[in-house]
Amino acid sequence: MRPAVVIIDMVRDTFEHEFPITPHARAIVPAVNRLTAWARGHDLPVVFACDSFLQDDFIFGGRMKPHSLRDTPGSEPAAELERRQGDVVLAKRRFSAFFKTDLDQSLRTWGVDTAVVCGIATHFCVLATALDAVCHDFRAVLVEDATASYSPVLHRQALDLYRKNPLHPLLQVLSAGEVMAMVDG
Repeated sequence: MRPAVVIIDMVRDTFEHEFPITPHARAIVPAVNRLTAWARGHDLPVVFACDSFLQDDFIFGGRMKPHSLRDTPGSEPAAELERRQGDVVLAKRRFSAFFKTDLDQSLRTWGVDTAVVCGIATHFCVLATALDAVCHDFRAVLVEDATASYSPVLHRQALDLYRKNPLHPLLQVLSAGEVMAMVDG
């Protein structure tokens, strides 16, 4: 197994404004930082996939308010996250980090076979990225203690849907510790 850690939407706008998900995003920072530090220690890719919308983006036609606008500080990884030289910041316009980005090609270039997906929101962008990883022929791991939704109940329910699924072991739900032990083992 050669994984990459893909952190979804842990952006400044989420941390600097009080959205319903903000306290839950803050709570997973230690687990995300532990996972990224471990990945760097194993010379594994770390990708910060960040919302990066246009001012009048189609996506704002629903209830979602403009945020994480392209080329603004709000679309950059949150300051609470530990970043290092060599980490990749990937601008994304939609839910999945694979949609109309070069993530697929980059992971293949790096020899990656597994996307270890964490960040926010479990039931939306994290899940979309994990499912797209499998659609692009990568294994995927949803990291339960390094992901969050605006509701702990919703977070748990989303993960429970995929704990025992017909794609196992191509799609798994594991803790950060279990991911690290699997690779280290």
